[in-house]
Amino acid sequence: MSTPNDDRILAQATGNGLDTPVASLRDVVQALDTELRTFDIPDYGGAVNGLQVANRGTVRKVAVAVDASRAAITEAAISGANLLVVHHGLFWGGAQPLTGVHYEKFRTLFGADIAVYSTHLPLDCHPELGNNVRLAQALGLVPSAGFARYKSIDVGVMGDANEPTANVLARVEAFAARYGGSVRTSIPVGSRTTKRWAICTGGGASTETLREARERGVDTLIVGEGPHHTTVEALEHDFCVIYAGHYATETLGVQALGAWIEARFGVPWTFLHLPTGS
Repeated sequence: MSTPNDDRILAQATGNGLDTPVASLRDVVQALDTELRTFDIPDYGGAVNGLQVANRGTVRKVAVAVDASRAAITEAAISGANLLVVHHGLFWGGAQPLTGVHYEKFRTLFGADIAVYSTHLPLDCHPELGNNVRLAQALGLVPSAGFARYKSIDVGVMGDANEPTANVLARVEAFAARYGGSVRTSIPVGSRTTKRWAICTGGGASTETLREARERGVDTLIVGEGPHHTTVEALEHDFCVIYAGHYATETLGVQALGAWIEARFGVPWTFLHLPTGS
């Protein structure tokens, strides 16, 4: 797995394009759609999961990033990648005129022949490559059930433990710092003990996830972020929410996908580490 200390990050293109494997874009997309169950997993309308922008039909190198930002697109072009795989795609804001930054993004994509593949909840909930299960593994937690129900799927994971919450918090803080983030909690952890935990990466704190956590006996909920009222609710119910940063908690899934594509098709990949501070 790539990390911010690994030379895959923002790496320049390697090779001359003649001695490295080349895959069909159609084959890569089809494999991703199948593995991620792209069209079976419900999601929010702006996600537009799957291939969002095509290229001329081949994949020489893959770049992965959390966001389809202008910075990520620029760095993908610099790295020599012609497929960018992201968690947050190009169309969260709905239909927009191709002007300003929006135009610049597409001009760079077309000019560098970069395809874009986006995967939001299909990646969050994947049982092996997903953001939630990967974060649990990184924190030394073992999932035993799904969590954060959305329509027909569990987006997150949960499990049992028996250790000081301060120990869990320390591991979360180390992880977040590694990815350019910071951590806060809804209440001081003090001498609390974590007996049942749950994880929902990204914007995982909501009235719904807090209610589900209480109903299922969760005492420690690890999320990326959440609105102010979730801190108030957690305080009122003596419930510990650990806010670890939206960006940081969603870095692992795209890296897992990059490695999966390389293992499947032989094409190299690079992780574009572009922290947002959120």
